[in-house]
Amino acid sequence: MLDILTVTLNPTIDLTTSVPHVVAGPKLRCALPDVEPGGGGTNVSRAIKILGGASRALVAVGGPTGDRLLTLLNTQGIGTVALRGPGETRQSLAVTDRGTGEQFRFVLPGPEWHPSDADHALAAIAGAARDGGLVVLSGSQPPGVPEDFPARLAARLEGRARLIVDTSGAPLRALARAAGAAPWLLRMDDVEAEELAGYPLPGVSESAAFAEELVNRGVAEVVIVARGSEGAVLASAEGRLQAGTAKVRVVSKVGAGDSFVGAFTLAVARGESFEMALRRGNAAAASAVTTPGTQLCRRDEVDRLLPLCTAATV
Repeated sequence: MLDILTVTLNPTIDLTTSVPHVVAGPKLRCALPDVEPGGGGTNVSRAIKILGGASRALVAVGGPTGDRLLTLLNTQGIGTVALRGPGETRQSLAVTDRGTGEQFRFVLPGPEWHPSDADHALAAIAGAARDGGLVVLSGSQPPGVPEDFPARLAARLEGRARLIVDTSGAPLRALARAAGAAPWLLRMDDVEAEELAGYPLPGVSESAAFAEELVNRGVAEVVIVARGSEGAVLASAEGRLQAGTAKVRVVSKVGAGDSFVGAFTLAVARGESFEMALRRGNAAAASAVTTPGTQLCRRDEVDRLLPLCTAATV
């Protein structure tokens, strides 16, 4: 199996709790919170662990909160590579209104980075990456990190390791301009894809065509667009694929994307085809939405849902 290194520049400790009702004014007495390591890359590593694989999680941490985050990851059996970043690692809070079932998510921005911090991170990631392996850069960037960070990382890893990027906002737009080195794989959701395209992508065929356009422009060798209940599409030099997803009762959409990336990456690391990797990713995402709070996919549920996530050319 190929080595997998996940990268989280802006991790969190996720606190998940609930109250009878969310209302303004009075003190809201919360239930005992669940405490989990959070952030894109850390969740990808957690999903890989749940699915029976192994990875190393490179995490930028600072202060006592950062130390606690590393302890949480190590307790879950995930090997960590600590990158000492500026400031204090952030925390995030998710509160469910038990009366309505609605979830309210409060996400702090994370500490400000200096350009030299980003340079240090690039060197650390390149040093930790193993030849022929997979590197997954997932989640938001801290304030101050240059928007071209993913392209700069792709340049550092070129010829050594394949880079998978799951990001949004300015870094995603910078990658779409294809002005620098390209990652091996770029994933986005349908809303992000429409923002990049500048026009609606109402169906699977339109999303697949846009993903193919990005591949042809050299944005990435492989582009995936997630379409929620319609599954996901993938474009590469081998063609275009669409894999559907299983119909499940949605409890919380938190963690679905990270579960997808974890399952997809693990399948690639094991030498499986794009078709099977896409199906496994969709099964993991479908499993994740059935779990409460910030919980991720469940291995037995992924196995059960996999036959329902069929794939075809599109």
